[in-house]
Amino acid sequence: MNVVRYDPFRELRSLQNDINRLFTVTAPDAPAREDMLTGEWVPRVNIFENEDNLVIEAELPGMKREDFELSFENNVITLKGERRFEKKAEGDNYHRIERSFGSFSRSFTLPQTVTAEGARAEFANGILTVALAKREDTKARKIDIIDGDAAALNAKPVETSRVAGA
Repeated sequence: MNVVRYDPFRELRSLQNDINRLFTVTAPDAPAREDMLTGEWVPRVNIFENEDNLVIEAELPGMKREDFELSFENNVITLKGERRFEKKAEGDNYHRIERSFGSFSRSFTLPQTVTAEGARAEFANGILTVALAKREDTKARKIDIIDGDAAALNAKPVETSRVAGA
């Protein structure tokens, strides 16, 4: 008779894997939603760039400015804070709480093309917008293209030297 070690969490892990697979099958192209799978809340972000800046937008609904902080070190920007559960009134008995609460921390490694100097951050209507300036030496520049015939007329002859035995 084989002795099998009992693992009380085996069924729970199996259930979690089945649920994860369900999300993958029903929405394979959807971005991973860690908060849906773990129950932890993290703010959703968009990161994009324009001609002058790299921009980060973070959703922080229901939060106040003093509930989070932003730091930049070694080209890593970190947003951390806490969304707290606040009862509306002492006598309220909640039947269902679907909103997530708790501490969070999001860090993003940014390209070397941005600098924290002159960074701007604005918080309005639950959206934090951070603009980090691109370094001047890394911004795209237009290169003028001259007509091929004109280039041939203005080109100087290239001197070549012969190698002995060639």
